[in-house]
Amino acid sequence: MIVVCDTSPITNLAAVGQLNLLQQLYSNIIIPQAVYDEMVNLDYAVPGASEVQTLSWIQHQQVINRTLVTSLLAELDQGEAEAIVLAIELGADLLLLDERRGRKVASRYGLNITGLLGILIEAKHKGLIPTVKPVLDDLILQVGFRVSNKLYADTLQAAGE
Repeated sequence: MIVVCDTSPITNLAAVGQLNLLQQLYSNIIIPQAVYDEMVNLDYAVPGASEVQTLSWIQHQQVINRTLVTSLLAELDQGEAEAIVLAIELGADLLLLDERRGRKVASRYGLNITGLLGILIEAKHKGLIPTVKPVLDDLILQVGFRVSNKLYADTLQAAGE
């Protein structure tokens, strides 16, 4: 299974000590160079930065179609644009992406997308976490992950909680 990931799922899961869920669910993930750079080339520590540099199951790769990346920059940031283009180039089975604009653009290209909440629901259904609610609450309270009340309730319902 080829899984391409944007920055948000990695940083948010790392911030609440749940980054291992990505490996448990998908074995390996691939991030574009821009996502790698967004995480490691800053003057401050970002959750997950050391992991993307050291964990063998997180690989980073350059995109080839720079023209498509450039055209997507009118709507998206560099990491999102490269994640979408890399998913297209690799024929990815899944793209992990949270931002609404990015998801809309990725849908135009027919990509299969899930975000952080979908990852948590899948992890619960596969028995990797006992409940979604405590992790979701940690994301909101500790990391500032934004989720509407309706989406919060829908997520817990989808998880059977």
